[in-house]
Amino acid sequence: MSTTQTDGGPEARVPHESYGKLFLRFLHFGLLAWGGPVAQIAMIRHDLVEKEKWVTREHFNRALAVYQVLPGPEAHELCVYFGMLARGRLGGVLAGLGFMLPGLVLMLGLSWLYLRYGLGSPRLLAVFGAVQAAVTALIVRAVVRIAQHTLEDRWSWGVAGLAALAQGAGVHFGFTLVAAGLIVLLAKKGLRLPALGLAGACVVAVAVFLILHGFAPMGAGGAEVGQGTATERPSLLALLVSGLRGGLLTFGGAYTAIPFIQRDAVVTGAWMTNAQFLDGLALSGLIPAPLIIFSTFVGYLGGGWAGALVMTAGIFLPAFSFSLLGHDFFERVLHHPRFRHFLDGVTAGVVGLIAATTVGLLRAGLTRPATVAIFAVTLGVLFRWNAKFLVPLVIAGAAVAGLLLQYY
Repeated sequence: MSTTQTDGGPEARVPHESYGKLFLRFLHFGLLAWGGPVAQIAMIRHDLVEKEKWVTREHFNRALAVYQVLPGPEAHELCVYFGMLARGRLGGVLAGLGFMLPGLVLMLGLSWLYLRYGLGSPRLLAVFGAVQAAVTALIVRAVVRIAQHTLEDRWSWGVAGLAALAQGAGVHFGFTLVAAGLIVLLAKKGLRLPALGLAGACVVAVAVFLILHGFAPMGAGGAEVGQGTATERPSLLALLVSGLRGGLLTFGGAYTAIPFIQRDAVVTGAWMTNAQFLDGLALSGLIPAPLIIFSTFVGYLGGGWAGALVMTAGIFLPAFSFSLLGHDFFERVLHHPRFRHFLDGVTAGVVGLIAATTVGLLRAGLTRPATVAIFAVTLGVLFRWNAKFLVPLVIAGAAVAGLLLQYY
């Protein structure tokens, strides 16, 4: 087999595989993509770095660092990157498609079953109610872990809190994230007075919004806002735009896309309810795929098969583009302090948006004593253990508990 030398040294060689073999290799990764991004990245590292030595550990860590900062599912972006190393941009496309295909097909099938047979049975209602409680626990754990890794000082904590209030007050997330990035950038460059001035102006603006509209964390999509009663389905263009927005704003993991997609689907578009949104998150946790594949479910409820494919394309397009077109550029730019500081502020703002949205999802998912109990137990398990198959196990366990506690 011919090989291509990488910059990692004489011991690191990327195989020049056929397109078919390359696609099947990453399709295999996709079929085994259980356990979330940590497990997926560990699988890729084991096979391509430790076992087959495509690149050195240092090379892998450098590439991973780029995708941990950029939006999008890191494991998928790594697959695209390695496919590109092996066979150029077409190889990157084939590798990315292979990795996402199993999850896409399974989610399309589950979405069809969900709408075809509905939740008319009391037992099914109990199961999905319990699973929704488990999913809210997953989101709470994600918020805590993301906050631990990204909120490093008082500025980032303050920005996150301000973003949460702004989300509840109904301020558009675009203004929130730009302001968050600028505040942290100014603070870290030593310009504290301008940072305090901008933060003070934002506090005043949020206070005005709160006085006018009140605090509605669900809308983030509240019970009073989005009931899935839209008289018209969203256009395919609207679904594509929603997917692109979610894909471009997925910082630090797929959970950070939740407030943006939920706002479009539940609050603004109203083509699904918060309960259905939680069901989609639950289904994505049961299949081998990046969690962001829940967007396929959201698109399916908005526009059927075409809507599911269009929204999925929008979500994954940035991940393909960053790897195929801009890896070397971003590897250089992301080390620039100003860019990193601004992104730190944006990420802190996203944490606040997720936190506000989570409050609303808690209200949607915890409706009975049984679901509150399932939520509490699931949250304890999630903070106690960190096994590869923990997510599908807790969702399956919640489903069983829902059956046993369906009358409580």
